[in-house]
Amino acid sequence: MKFILGTKERMTQVFDESGRVFPATVISAGPNSVTQVKTVETDGYNAVQVGFKDQKEQRMNKPLLGHFKKSGVTPKSELREFRTEETPTVAVGDVIDASAFEVGDVIAVRGISKGKGFQGVVKRYGFHGGPRSHGQKHTERSPGSIGGGAGDGGRVAKGKKMPGRMGSDMTTVKNLKVVAVDAATNTILIGGAVPGRQGTIIEVVSK
Repeated sequence: MKFILGTKERMTQVFDESGRVFPATVISAGPNSVTQVKTVETDGYNAVQVGFKDQKEQRMNKPLLGHFKKSGVTPKSELREFRTEETPTVAVGDVIDASAFEVGDVIAVRGISKGKGFQGVVKRYGFHGGPRSHGQKHTERSPGSIGGGAGDGGRVAKGKKMPGRMGSDMTTVKNLKVVAVDAATNTILIGGAVPGRQGTIIEVVSK
């Protein structure tokens, strides 16, 4: 199992052997430092905890600072844990960089999607809205009836699709492919789009 933490940088284009162009996302991946290794015997499950992006000591609380000193790793601003099926082969203090991945690897990418604020049902859920004729004047983007009658128990049912906050959700995109790896700059190019804005922390996992 391969995994790494990185940041979303920008989108670009890549060309295949036949000259066709495809969109791709540039990820600044790592380097990550292994801060803790968990096993079934000691913790009840297998996992590897990694840190990403150096942080000043004065910005860390004492428990986290002690955790990093115990592992012999400089303080990091981002900590993530990746569960593994087998007992981890890495050790505390090891460094994981972009060279762990290869072109053609099928991966899953996880990150927080762009926040879009308060949105109506047309943008949020793809509602068609009301008709533009037959006396309709101000209901083109209205959700229509939301229930509340006797058959609904006199209330609006939980989970009803209505206007509200949209975006800023942890989102996973599966079955993407690595199209290029530059180990010298710790850069990975992923075919297609990934969640988030520029600078979003991205988890890349490949089995």
